[in-house]
Amino acid sequence: MIGIYLIVTCIISGLLFFNRNSFINYLLISIFLVLQCIFTVYEYDHLYSEELNYFKADALAVLLLITLSIISIPAFYHSYVYISKNGDKPKERAIYFSAMVILIAAIGAAYLSSHIAVTWVFVELTTLSASALIYHRRNERTLEATWKYVFICAISITLVFIGILFFSIAMQEAGSSELSFDALLSKAPLLSPFWMKLAFLFVFTGFTAKLGLVPMYTAGIDAKDKAPSPAGALFSSVLMNVGFIGIFRTYVIIANSPLHTWANFVIMIAAFLSVFVATIYMMKVKNIKRMLAYSGIEHMGLVMLGIAAGGIGYYAAILHLILHAFVKSSLFFQVGQIYRIYQSKSIYDIGNYFKCNLTGAIVLLFAFISATAMPPSGLFVSEFMIFRSLFEAHYLLMLMIILFLLTMIIWSFGKNIFKILFLTPSGFKDSNFEKINPYESISQFILLGLAVYLGVNPPQEFVNLMQESVKVLPH
Repeated sequence: MIGIYLIVTCIISGLLFFNRNSFINYLLISIFLVLQCIFTVYEYDHLYSEELNYFKADALAVLLLITLSIISIPAFYHSYVYISKNGDKPKERAIYFSAMVILIAAIGAAYLSSHIAVTWVFVELTTLSASALIYHRRNERTLEATWKYVFICAISITLVFIGILFFSIAMQEAGSSELSFDALLSKAPLLSPFWMKLAFLFVFTGFTAKLGLVPMYTAGIDAKDKAPSPAGALFSSVLMNVGFIGIFRTYVIIANSPLHTWANFVIMIAAFLSVFVATIYMMKVKNIKRMLAYSGIEHMGLVMLGIAAGGIGYYAAILHLILHAFVKSSLFFQVGQIYRIYQSKSIYDIGNYFKCNLTGAIVLLFAFISATAMPPSGLFVSEFMIFRSLFEAHYLLMLMIILFLLTMIIWSFGKNIFKILFLTPSGFKDSNFEKINPYESISQFILLGLAVYLGVNPPQEFVNLMQESVKVLPH
């Protein structure tokens, strides 16, 4: 099925690129969304089946693929609204939708890849397609953000490639040339610790560019700021999950070798520094999209803390990753409405949002509660389990520092959000602004409600997939 999916996706993307008729473009997008849903259902029904020797629908891949498909639907809808309101030329619209289709397909293929080199290929494809979306407005600022994103991601993907070479050397010394994740896992206890350490360091560092983690976190900040909000929603959710799955599959190999404790130490350092960096920047940033981007760094730091702590932290990390994708994408969709009203991303220019867009303001308030993991947010459940895993692993000092940093983040985040909601910005005429249709916020209510439901009362099948995702890790 994945072969058909990729071939049809390439055809649809090519037709979108060369076609200039808006009706045909939206018809092709509808066909792609139907294909995406059929593909997701097929992979769910064929759990652990192998395809084309390089793809395998394991539990984690299926969970992330379902998340991708759910978020893709409102992403295309809000892209349609964005294109319509801005009056983009047919050529610009064609490139935008063509790149978005390729991005979503590359993300899905990266999730399902069972070979480290194939994962590398599709991660690189996400960089190229994302670059076209970042440069959509075609001005000096988007150009700067695009080349910065390409430059950092090029370095990161080179680091991953070097890590793959080190894995290859280690496997050759163990008498094998296979680089599938299953083969690496089966040989993990026999591989040279020296080559394994080098491989993990390079692969981990490289994939932090997509995950949004120290040290390569800077790749995504400008990208999420300068890209159209629907594209930013994908960058801040499902694309970050690509970085996670690259690191997670590599970590599974290391965790089943004598280097497990060492790898946890490396991850713990990067995770802590990520939360720390996010705290510093969120206390001073005044651009709402950059604020949300740094919030993503904080959440990815928490996810990796759960992985490093182990135990219930494994389950909590996967749960947090999925719930964060729903919450953060809803926030970026809402930011698109904010920009249409105020024509600015600066906190100083935005305010009195309850009067300007009541439905959107309710979304923003609910999303703030969800993103900061306050009850009834599902992220409250996952964060509580991450804190519990740190406590049970005796990382008490780390836990106290993280709680302090999160308190500062909530204060900074809340100060800006409540200013947007209630205070009137100077110079803004609240009698002359675009009226937002309340129906545009329905998708955000659904995503936020889904985040609450999956966190507070998850269906058993969802729990089973979560448990299957982490059973390969030592407990």
